Amino acid sequence: MKVDIWSDVRCPFCYIGKRKFESALAEFEHKEAIEVEWHSFELDQNMVTVLDKSSEEYLAERYGKSREWAAESHKHVTEAAAEVGLNFNLAQSIVANSFDAHRLIQLAKSKGLGDEIEEALFKAYFTDGKNIDDPASLVEIGTLAGLEATEITELLNSDHFTDEVRYDEKTAETIGVRGVPFFVFNEKLAVSGAQPSETFLGALKQAWEGQA
Repeated sequence: MKVDIWSDVRCPFCYIGKRKFESALAEFEHKEAIEVEWHSFELDQNMVTVLDKSSEEYLAERYGKSREWAAESHKHVTEAAAEVGLNFNLAQSIVANSFDAHRLIQLAKSKGLGDEIEEALFKAYFTDGKNIDDPASLVEIGTLAGLEATEITELLNSDHFTDEVRYDEKTAETIGVRGVPFFVFNEKLAVSGAQPSETFLGALKQAWEGQA
């Protein structure tokens, strides 16, 4: 059975949702029969990478809120991440466009390394404070996930996998995805958001029984 997941590596709840889904999958009786495919979704396709602005400043400006509100939001997200064993350093995160990161994901998927690259990019962005729009950083992240440095450099010097990113995003639009993470079980059952592990486990069981 297949589970399709739309996500952006800039989305904190996508990382948290990944952990909660993994926890559910570990408990699922038929976990060895589950195929997971990650799909591209940019929270902001027009985002410009900004190196001299903190993620807190960016968040406050984007939503027209105060810095205090942004700081409280970061605190809430960091605590939610800690509950599933993730260490978020949002004060260090770099406000960056994720398009090339998504092209890297598509390359990794073509090599059977989709989950590995998602994990590596999430950790790089939320824990290690890496610039996911920087070629050198993407080469480093990609090689940690099992890709060759030369193939990553070739990707970044071309427009390869642009169509695949746009196809994922168009598909998301077609099926009505308004936010991420967004999970589709067996092309029939959808779960939106970083839901509790119990919800994901229930969806796995329901979809499995439905196909039977």
